[in-house]
Amino acid sequence: MPSLTPIPRHTKLTHVLMVAALLATCSLAEAAGDPMVARAAALPDMVGVAAQFAPSVVNISVSGTRRIATRGAAAGEADDDSGSQDPDAVRDFLQSFQHRFGGLPPQMDMPVKGEGSGFIVRSDGLILTNAHVVSDADEVVVKLTDRREFRAKVLGSDKRTDIALLKIDASDLPTVSLAPPQALRVGEWVLAIGSPFGFESTVTAGVISATRRSLPGDGSVAFIQTDAAINPGNSGGPLINMRGEVVGINSQIYSRSGGYQGLSFAIPIDVAQRVEQQILSTGQVHHGKLGIGVQEMDQTLAESFKLDRPAGALVDDVDPGSAAERAGLQLGDVVLSVNAQSVDLAGDLSAIVGFAQVGDQIELKVWRHGALHTLQARLDDAKPKQPSTNGEVRSTATDGPFGLALRQLKPDESGLAHSTTALLIDGVSPTAERAGVLSGDILLAVNGDAVSTLVQARVAALKPGKSVALLIQRGQSKLYIPLRLL
Repeated sequence: MPSLTPIPRHTKLTHVLMVAALLATCSLAEAAGDPMVARAAALPDMVGVAAQFAPSVVNISVSGTRRIATRGAAAGEADDDSGSQDPDAVRDFLQSFQHRFGGLPPQMDMPVKGEGSGFIVRSDGLILTNAHVVSDADEVVVKLTDRREFRAKVLGSDKRTDIALLKIDASDLPTVSLAPPQALRVGEWVLAIGSPFGFESTVTAGVISATRRSLPGDGSVAFIQTDAAINPGNSGGPLINMRGEVVGINSQIYSRSGGYQGLSFAIPIDVAQRVEQQILSTGQVHHGKLGIGVQEMDQTLAESFKLDRPAGALVDDVDPGSAAERAGLQLGDVVLSVNAQSVDLAGDLSAIVGFAQVGDQIELKVWRHGALHTLQARLDDAKPKQPSTNGEVRSTATDGPFGLALRQLKPDESGLAHSTTALLIDGVSPTAERAGVLSGDILLAVNGDAVSTLVQARVAALKPGKSVALLIQRGQSKLYIPLRLL
C-alpha cells in the first residue's frame, strides 16, 4: 500500500528559498513592466467560472430496455456502445437465468440504467446532452443542483454527432453562455463540469490539447481534445473557457482502463447548436452526403500523386449514383478544399459536408493527375452505411509488377470485385506485404489510373517514380495503399 514520506528538512528549506527567490524575481520584473511575467501572474479565475456555471449543469439518469443477443459471441453485448450496462453483469444474469429456467430465446430485452450530464441552454427547460446518454431510455430524469427532479422529454437526438435535446417542464432556470464561432487556441484553459461516476457537480480543469481531432468512425465531427479529466458520467456536460462560455460538449475518452488517461474529446458547441436548431424546427436532423470514401494523405501518397505536401482527402471510393459520381469525382482525386474552406485532413471534408444542408451545391477543388480541377456537387441526404468485415489471407512472395502475382478474375469470381474487370492478387512480395497488401486483394488502380489487365499493370510498373499508390478492394471496402519502390 502506498505510504506518505515526509520531505527531509533540508529539502523543505531549499524549496522555501527557491520560492522566495522566484517571488522576488517576479516582483522586480512586474515593477519593470515585464509583460510575460504579468501574464503569468494573471491566472484564470476558475473559482468564479465554476460558481457561475454549476447551477446550469444537470445530472441525467435514465432507465429503459435494450435488446441483446443471448447466444454466440454476441451474448451479453448491447447493440450500441453507450456503455450504460456492464457486459459481465449481463452475461452472469443470462447464465443464471438459463440455469434456473432452461433455454433462452435468441434475443431478449434487458433493463438498462445509466447516468450522464447536461446543461441548460434556455430558461424554460431546454437541455443539451449526448445522444448516447439517453439511448434506449424509456424514462429520463433530470436533477438540478437545488435537488429538484423533473421527468424530461427527448425532443430529438442525432447519433451521427452524438447530440440530444431534452425538455423539462420548468421556468426561470439558470442558463449557460455559449461561445460565439471563433478559433480555439491550443493551450487555452478550460473547465469541465459533470457527474463522473454519479458524483454530481464535479469540476475538473485542463487545457485545449487539439482543436480538430478526427476519431475513427463516420467522421462528421472534428473534436476538441482536452486533458481535463473526463470519466463515465461526464458525458453530455459542458467544456467551458475562461471567459465563461461553453465551447464544447464532453463526449468521449480514449482509455485502456475505462477511466481517464489524459485524452478527452468534446463536440464543438457550434455543431451542437446546429443540431439543436434542426430538432427545434423539424424534430429531425439531416446531414449532407457526398458519397465517397476518403483516407488521409501521407508523404508517400503525396509523392505518388505529385503533391508538394501531404494534405487533403484522398478519394478511395465513389458510391454509384451518388452526388460525388454525378459531380465527376474519381478514384485517386485529392480534395483540397470545399467552398473555399481548406481540407488539410480527411476528417475536415467529412465535417464540412456532414453539416451542409441536404440539396446544397458545394464547390470542390480537387487534385487530379498533377493538375487542379473545380467540381460542383449537389449533396444527397446521408444514410447509415453498413460496416464491412475484412478477411486476411496468407501471402506469398512474387516477382510480378510491384511485387505482386496478378491474374484476371475467373468467371465464377466476378462477384468478388465492384468492377467487372479487375485483377486478383494471388501473392505478394515481402515489401508489398509490409506495405499492407494481402494475397486475395483485388487491384483496381495505380496512381488513380484504372488497371484491369496484366498489360496495363506492367506498363504502370515501368513509369518512373519513387512510390505508387495502389487502389485495392478488400471484401466490400476500398483503400489506397502507398508502396515505396526500391
